[in-house]
Amino acid sequence: MPHPDALGGPHRVGAGLAQPLGPAHPESPAARRHAHRRCRHRRTVACRPGHGAGLRRGAAELGRCTRHRPRGHGHRFPPCHRSRALGLAQRPDRATGHGRGVHPRGRPALRSVKPPIVWSIAGSDSGGGAGLQADLKAFDAFDVHGCTAVAAVTAQHSRAVQRIDVMEPEVLEAQLAALADDLPPQVLKLGVLGSVENVHCVARWIDRLRARGPVAVVLDPVRGATTGARFANEAVRAAFLAELLPRATLATPNRVEAAWLLGQDALTEDEMPSAARALRALGVQAIAITGGDAGGAFARDWIATPQAEGWLDAPRLTVPHHHGSGCVFASSAAAALAWGHCEADALVLAKMATTQALRCGYPAGQGAGPVRPTRGFASRFENLPRLREPGWPLDGAGQGGFPPLAQPFLGLYAIVDTADAVVRVLEGGARAVQLRIKQAASHTLEHEVQRSVRAAASVGAQLFINDHWALALAHGAYGVHLGQEDLLRLTPDDWAAMRRAGLHLGLSTHSHWEVCRALALEPSYIACGPIHATATKDMPWIPQGEDNLAYWCQLLDRPVVAIAGMDAPRAREAARCGASGVAVLRGITQSADLPAAVRGLQAAIHEGAWAARRPAPARARPTLPGPVPLSLGDTLPGHAAPDALAP
Repeated sequence: MPHPDALGGPHRVGAGLAQPLGPAHPESPAARRHAHRRCRHRRTVACRPGHGAGLRRGAAELGRCTRHRPRGHGHRFPPCHRSRALGLAQRPDRATGHGRGVHPRGRPALRSVKPPIVWSIAGSDSGGGAGLQADLKAFDAFDVHGCTAVAAVTAQHSRAVQRIDVMEPEVLEAQLAALADDLPPQVLKLGVLGSVENVHCVARWIDRLRARGPVAVVLDPVRGATTGARFANEAVRAAFLAELLPRATLATPNRVEAAWLLGQDALTEDEMPSAARALRALGVQAIAITGGDAGGAFARDWIATPQAEGWLDAPRLTVPHHHGSGCVFASSAAAALAWGHCEADALVLAKMATTQALRCGYPAGQGAGPVRPTRGFASRFENLPRLREPGWPLDGAGQGGFPPLAQPFLGLYAIVDTADAVVRVLEGGARAVQLRIKQAASHTLEHEVQRSVRAAASVGAQLFINDHWALALAHGAYGVHLGQEDLLRLTPDDWAAMRRAGLHLGLSTHSHWEVCRALALEPSYIACGPIHATATKDMPWIPQGEDNLAYWCQLLDRPVVAIAGMDAPRAREAARCGASGVAVLRGITQSADLPAAVRGLQAAIHEGAWAARRPAPARARPTLPGPVPLSLGDTLPGHAAPDALAP
C-alpha cells in the first residue's frame, strides 16, 4: 500500500532510483534474518525521482508539534519551528560557505555564498582574549570573512601584558597591500596601531581603498588594557584626532577613552552626550561612548548617529569573564555595517552580540576569562537593548508600561479614515480597527472619534486612534497608535497621563533601533513595516519582506502587526510568519463592498495562521541604506533574495 510522502506523492517500499537496498530495508537479507526486530520507523522508504524530502517523512511527522493557530480567546500556542520537512525549505546548512537551495523539481541543491569582507588592523593578543583574536570570533558570529593585519604583537596572559612590540610601517604596509590585491574590504576595523607612523599608513590606505569604492571605518581608540598596560601615547592620540577621526564612519570609545581623546581626566555619565557631540564635531559620522564599566543596574551607552541618538541600555550582567568585550563590540558593529546596516542598527546588533558574548564568557587562565561571541545572539529577546531619549524612565512609560491587549490575536487590523467606514468594517466582522484621519477640522475630527468609539464599543471591538492621543483619552477609545515622529513629541507627563487612563499603545517600527526605542515605552503591540512597498506615503525604508517579519515575530515578546502593501495573498503569508495582526488600508478603503473585503481578508489571515509557520532567519536584513551598500547579489544567510534593495 503506498504511503503519501511529505510532498503529497505516494511512497513505495523498495529500492528507489539508483538506491541500493540498505540493511534496514524490509527486502534486504539482513532484514529478513531479523524480521522480528523490524520496526516501522526503521524502514527505508523511497520516493519518486525529485522527491528528496520524502525520505524524511517519518522524522518530519514525529517533529511536527502543535501549530501556531488562533484561538477564540486570543491565546496562541508558541511555535516549535519544526513543522517543515528538511530539504523543502531554503535554509542554510551553515550561514556562510554553502546554503541549501531547491532545484525546480524539489531536489536539494548547494549554492555558494560569498560573505562580506572586513579587515581588522589591530594588535595580537597571545592570550587569545582580545585584539585580533577577539575580532575574528566576532566576525564569525556575524558570518563575515575576517582578514587581519598585525600592527602590534603583545606578550600577555589573563593577568598582565608583559611586552608590546609595534610592527614597523613597512611590515604593516606589506600586509595591507597583499590583502588589497585579492581581498578588498567593505569595512575596516581599527584597534591598537601602536605608533604615529602606523596611523599615517592606515590613513593612506583608507583613502586608496575609498578611491575604489565605499569603505566604512570603525575606530576603536584603544588606550590601554584593563590590566594597566598602555598602548597609545599623546603623539598617537594627536594622530587619531588629525588622521583617523575625520575618516571614521563610527568610533566606539569607552568613557575613559572618550575623555582621553578630548584631553580630559574623566567623564561622568551626564557628560557623555556632550562628549559625543564634541567628538562628532571632529569629523566622525557616528559615535558610541560605552559605559558598561561605570556600575549601576544598567549598562548604558550613549549613541549619536545620523539616524538616532539616545541611551542604548540593557540590564547589567555581573560576570567574572569579560576580557575582550570592547573589541567584540567594535568588531560586531563593523560586521553589521558590512552587511549593509546603518550605523544605529549596527550598534544595536553590536550590543546584542556583546551581551551574548558576556553570557558565554569562560575561564581560561587565572585572571578574567575571555568573552565568547556566538551565532544566534540576534534571536534571543533578552539580548535586545532599549533606546531611551534623555529623561525617559528606565521602567518603560513608568510603573510597568502599557496594558496588554485583551485579544492578542488581532487578525485583520482594518485602517479607515471615517466613522462611517468604521461602522462598515465592523459589520464585516473586523474586531481591530484604526481610525486614521490626517487632515480634518478640529470639531469634525472630534465628532468622528466619538462616533467611532461608540460603534466599536457596541460590538466589543478594539479601536485605536492614530496620532490624536488626547482625543482618544478624552472619549474613552481602547487605544492609540503612534509613529516614531509622534512619540518623540510627547513629554513624560503625556506618557504618564495615557498610562493612568489605561490606554493601549501601538507603535510603528521600521528597523532595529526603532524597535529598541518602542520597547523602551513597553507598548501593547509593535507594528512592523513596511513589509512590502506601499504608495500610501513616501518613506526612505527598504521593504522588510516576509523574512524580516518572521524574524521580528519570533523575537519579540508582544503582538506584532504587519503593515504596508497588504492584499489577501500577502496577508496570508504575514499570518504564516506569526503576525498577530495584519494592517490593511487601501485594500479596504478602495473596495466597493467593505464588509465583503473584510471577510475575504479575514479568511486569508486565518488560513495563514493555521498553516505551517514560516521559518525565521537568524538575523534581519537592513531596512535603511547604510554606509556600505548591500548589492542585489548579496543575500543575508537564511533570507530569500530581496525583490528590491532600494526605496
